[in-house]
Amino acid sequence: MRVRVDREKCCGAGQCVLAAPGVFDQSDEEGIVVLLDPTPPAGAHAAVRDAAAFCPAGVIAFEEA
Repeated sequence: MRVRVDREKCCGAGQCVLAAPGVFDQSDEEGIVVLLDPTPPAGAHAAVRDAAAFCPAGVIAFEEA
């Protein structure tokens, strides 16, 4: 899996961090998404899918390998 985020469109809701804390974080200054791991391990794929589904701004995209 390869994950991408569009930081320009992030609204800082933090749902991604709650769903997949090993893959996403929020910047301290702006509160917007920080992608920690663009190629997460297989064990995190379901959490990434949840994070993408929960994101109210739709800024998370992923490609299955």
